[in-house]
Amino acid sequence: MPAKTTMDAVPGSAAVPAEAVTPLIRGVAVLRELTEAGGTLSPSALERATGLARSTVDRITSTLARMGYVRLDGRDVLLAPRLMELGNAYLAALRLPELLSGRADALADELDESVSLAVADRDGIRFIHQATRRRAMSLSFRIGDLLPAERTAPGALFAAEWDEPQWRAWRARRAADPRDQGFPAVPPREHGDVEGEFERRARETESTGWALDDQLIEPGLVAVSVPVRDPRTGRIACAASVVSHTSRHTAAGLRDTLLPRLRAAVADMERELREAEPSVTGAPSGLATWTGASKQELGREFIESLARGLTVLTAFGEGRASLTLTEVAKATGLARATARRALITYEHLGLVTATPHRTFTLTPRVLSLGFPPLSRTSLPEIATPHLVGLASRIHESASLAMLTPPGEEIQYTARVATNRVMSVNLTVGTRLPAYATSMGRVLLADLPAPERALGDLRPLTSRTLTDPEALAEVLADVRHQGYALVDEELEEGLRSIAVPVRDRTGRVVAALNTAMHTTRRTPAECVSDLLPELRATATAIERDFHTAGRFTRVPTS
Repeated sequence: MPAKTTMDAVPGSAAVPAEAVTPLIRGVAVLRELTEAGGTLSPSALERATGLARSTVDRITSTLARMGYVRLDGRDVLLAPRLMELGNAYLAALRLPELLSGRADALADELDESVSLAVADRDGIRFIHQATRRRAMSLSFRIGDLLPAERTAPGALFAAEWDEPQWRAWRARRAADPRDQGFPAVPPREHGDVEGEFERRARETESTGWALDDQLIEPGLVAVSVPVRDPRTGRIACAASVVSHTSRHTAAGLRDTLLPRLRAAVADMERELREAEPSVTGAPSGLATWTGASKQELGREFIESLARGLTVLTAFGEGRASLTLTEVAKATGLARATARRALITYEHLGLVTATPHRTFTLTPRVLSLGFPPLSRTSLPEIATPHLVGLASRIHESASLAMLTPPGEEIQYTARVATNRVMSVNLTVGTRLPAYATSMGRVLLADLPAPERALGDLRPLTSRTLTDPEALAEVLADVRHQGYALVDEELEEGLRSIAVPVRDRTGRVVAALNTAMHTTRRTPAECVSDLLPELRATATAIERDFHTAGRFTRVPTS
């Protein structure tokens, strides 16, 4: 097992407070092991990695599955998109991604290079935003990834503000983990440090105001970083970096050609921070009230103290960056004593820190709970487990599709078939004319009429609608009623019904459908029996899609 860093130490590395919640410590350990493994482990592998009894692992994963934080798929436990709500709570409370990501994205477009934002996490850095370029050689770092400070440009900037205890902690970690095996996001270190090199780089940044990474992480990777300072304190709020590789820029070339534009962008970012209005949102309430019903239903397989403890993290968010114990208790519906024990546990685990003003704030370490592997999840990956559930309930195939440019066709991006002698024979990647399919009509209906590319409206069967005006009327009905039913227009004997899947703005980005032979259900039965199931599944997909997409870009294909 890789050596743990001082930042990601397993429970037991320091004295556990007497009031800490043991099931919560164990649940966090399971989530961290799943995260470091890329999002999937078998229960037996979790047993070995955590040192917990198999029965304990089973109870923890059963509880996490009930919360929607993991999926139990055959012999494996998989992280689920809903878990990202924990990381979202930290990022929303931080507000930096909300305020600065647009500037970072614009800079990436201007320079045609990757741009990242990172915050300090003890003696490392953690990414909070990535604007990457799509190239054959591109960056693999994800939001939430943790890197050792000494192997990055931002790390030198943050280290310039360290006090002596922080330098001692860094030296202790370097001595305990000389190859950086406790940092899964970076390749193991092949060579030792030059004595005093990192300290020298940190001192240099104080006078230059920027830092350079000349292939510190791996050969070919170069970066230049500039601090973005908090206007209230003057300290570094985050570091903005331009990242490239040596086939495009040397480290010196990156500094000479791109540093001025990076500095200009950072000046704009700091202005955004100065001018930002205070964020005020209504506090949630009763977040943990459902746990009692789950305990009643699942019995001893549901660990109520773990579920309630995890809801404490979601009490934080936009406008709720710092909360008192009373505010946490009110938001979660927990007794003050219960909320206090959860906060004590999180302080021990490094997920929460207490302020001098008797309040609590989340730390970047919250992103270690599943966020990095889940931040690269696509919409088809999000939808597939829900399609499996839908197909098993209705005993028909279930599919997800999107429009392909310029919009004349749909392409299947996810599909779950049923075992029938006579079934609809389609696979992921199949393209069909949008105008004659239920999913195509759902997608077309969301577009303004001038933006619809209908193509050649040729008859595919005797029932295919080919009149443009009649089709426009049908699409208006689809938009109004929220579903499309297509009866033998694509193929004789084929009937299908589809509903939209919307992004956080309400725009339809995909369609969900089921299709069958006309002998199995009448059109009326499709609406009465299948439409509610389709809508419930679309809602479940959207909930996960919106959670995953709050601070990350979720590919739709």
